[in-house]
Amino acid sequence: MKVLIIDDEVKLADALAELFKQNKILADVVYDGEDGLFYAKNGDYDVIILDVMMPHMNGYEVVQRLRQNKNNVPVIMLTAKEEVSARVKGLDCGADDYLTKPFATEELLARVRALARRQSEMIYDTISYKDITLNTSNYKLECGNKSVSLGAKEYEILKLLLTNPTQVISKDTIISKVWGLDCDITENNVEAYMSFIRKKLFYVGSKLNILTKRMLGYYLEMEE
Repeated sequence: MKVLIIDDEVKLADALAELFKQNKILADVVYDGEDGLFYAKNGDYDVIILDVMMPHMNGYEVVQRLRQNKNNVPVIMLTAKEEVSARVKGLDCGADDYLTKPFATEELLARVRALARRQSEMIYDTISYKDITLNTSNYKLECGNKSVSLGAKEYEILKLLLTNPTQVISKDTIISKVWGLDCDITENNVEAYMSFIRKKLFYVGSKLNILTKRMLGYYLEMEE
């Protein structure tokens, strides 16, 4: 699991990042709304922890812009205000949950796990992008009238790429999401699986490529 923390209270944000690390959850931290929106739009996160009052862009604007861009990552808003109107405004802007400061860290962890679990339980029969379709019930990759079966890890990797088609996905993110943080998988293993998936894309006649951006990760691109 990977979370993004957007909060201008530096000590609190850093403390939350350490809390997540201790609970084997990856966390990125930014300290203002403008940078937070950039990270949220370009990163791959399971949950976003978002403060309301911040410089440059407040939390309401951040979550509103995410939803306008069809980014449905779950958002927990943090607010120092106890008024019902503040909570309602956050939910109306697109937040999924909220916590009022100060809060118990155990409750934040529980809410993060619940939102991530709810997101992962969303089931789609197929995921389509460009000229391919990934069947989520039988792990088949289809293009036109040709299809090929994927192994479990091949399926999870391709699904991750297809559900984040405009983003560069790092090897560390792939390892943590597909195998888990405590695994012995190396970057060489990821490269091997990418090779397998590329061969299967070629087999079904897809023009979709998995390209590598040096030092950053993998992304999808169609042949001209």
